[in-house]
Amino acid sequence: MEIIHTAPVACAIFAITIITSLLAFSNDNLYGRMMLHPYTVSRGKDIHTIITSGLIHRDWMHLFFNMLSFYFFAFTLEPIIGHLQFGILYVLSLILSDMPTVIKHKNDYNYYSLGASGAVSAVIFSIVLFMPWQTIYIMPIPIGIWFWLFGILYLVYCHYASKYSRDQINHDAHFFGAISGLIITIVFNHHVLGDFIQQIISEAPAHFRL
Repeated sequence: MEIIHTAPVACAIFAITIITSLLAFSNDNLYGRMMLHPYTVSRGKDIHTIITSGLIHRDWMHLFFNMLSFYFFAFTLEPIIGHLQFGILYVLSLILSDMPTVIKHKNDYNYYSLGASGAVSAVIFSIVLFMPWQTIYIMPIPIGIWFWLFGILYLVYCHYASKYSRDQINHDAHFFGAISGLIITIVFNHHVLGDFIQQIISEAPAHFRL
């Protein structure tokens, strides 16, 4: 398949995340070993869970939403920025998006978190910089949604979920993952911010024409 050649890193992450999440759904022991426990991590133990917690999900809907978002954006982003940069972006954002959570909940023994949301947010906001006016279609919405608008809606959802949810999903990681994705992309591609602003300004009249 062509996609394996154009986005091998994204394919690997996509497959591994789905497989590990499905395995964890039916294995509580594996589930517990992979979850992020800030109390433990802040004391220098189970550091690996900063990574492994991004490979498992709370339930089917959590997995579906993250992997659907990943599918829409990651397989397009990797050919743009390259395999190595994509891998660095994903893994580094996964780590950076969890660090504020580790600090915030370092004394909360009962707090655990999981999910790839931080890294997925980084992917979304990275590609937004390159293709702000590109559109995606999400059922049941009958019209295309611009990437930049999807990014905003994504953060609105994250903020709402972080404020009102009572699950073990690390919703705070969405925001910090998005910021990490923007910063890492700009560091590797110094021109991208100027290009983004130019695209927004130059193409806005055509997209908003009545």
